[in-house]
Amino acid sequence: MASCGGEPTAAESASLGGVLGTEHVAGRPGALARAPSPVLVLGGIASVQIGSALAATTLFHQIGAGGAALLRLLAACIVLLALYRPRIAGRSRRELELAALFGFVLGAMNLSFYHAIERIPLGIAVTIEFLGPLGVAVAGSRRRLDLVWVALALAGIIALLHGDTHSLSAAGVALAALAGVLWGCYIVLSARLGRAFADGSGLALAMCVAAAIALPVGLGEAGGRIVAPHALLFGAAVGMLSSVIPYSFELEALRRISTRVFGVLMSLEPAMAALAGFVVIGQPLGPRELAGIALVVVASLGASLESLDRRRKPPAGAAL
Repeated sequence: MASCGGEPTAAESASLGGVLGTEHVAGRPGALARAPSPVLVLGGIASVQIGSALAATTLFHQIGAGGAALLRLLAACIVLLALYRPRIAGRSRRELELAALFGFVLGAMNLSFYHAIERIPLGIAVTIEFLGPLGVAVAGSRRRLDLVWVALALAGIIALLHGDTHSLSAAGVALAALAGVLWGCYIVLSARLGRAFADGSGLALAMCVAAAIALPVGLGEAGGRIVAPHALLFGAAVGMLSSVIPYSFELEALRRISTRVFGVLMSLEPAMAALAGFVVIGQPLGPRELAGIALVVVASLGASLESLDRRRKPPAGAAL
């Protein structure tokens, strides 16, 4: 899953832009800089879900969900370390503890999500997981309309759990819900990490911790098979599709659009996951499951648009 935190700093954008071709050379913008921001966000969403589907079809049967999560995190860790070359020296204890906590959440989130999609369809897992970001979006709100969005989302989840997929794994549902809780924590912590670190070095440190968290689980499930050429090749591909590409796409998009608009576009992720599950894995969903996913998407869109509308309106008594 790509980052869902606050807007990147100028230093972070410049650092990654120089590697990925988003900088201006001789007056000409790079390929990413020329692409429309909504296209980049949707491309990042598609890349994440295709990466998850690829992991399920090529790695789970060989090295297990834990092994696949480990290879994804290791691939992202190597790329981020090469980009930012983070240094521990000179960092405060609070900054390092924040990076470690963020890394723990990131590692646990990836492990729980991959073990969820090992047991239940990708579209259903992402839809259940998306309750985490939705909860963050409406947390602390006292507006009755936000309760409508929560009710719609819950109705969608109930439809999923009582749909045509009669063999839905209870463990898979629980793991997807845990991933959702961790995703909510990820969003809150990523905003704090972005304020504590001026560039992407905090994320690089956190990714090292995340890989360390996944290490015992991944090695326990995969054993020596994790270093097989097939596993390493597809693990690197999953890392690029699920972490590096969407992160770079979202980073460039967030240079030009607000995080609120970004959240509206991200609301389409459950639908994209269902499509990726159908096309790549061949996981068909019945009418009731599709209706449940649609309800969660509508709830997320409504909450995001409501938040955007509230921020645009001047406060009571403000000068017009």
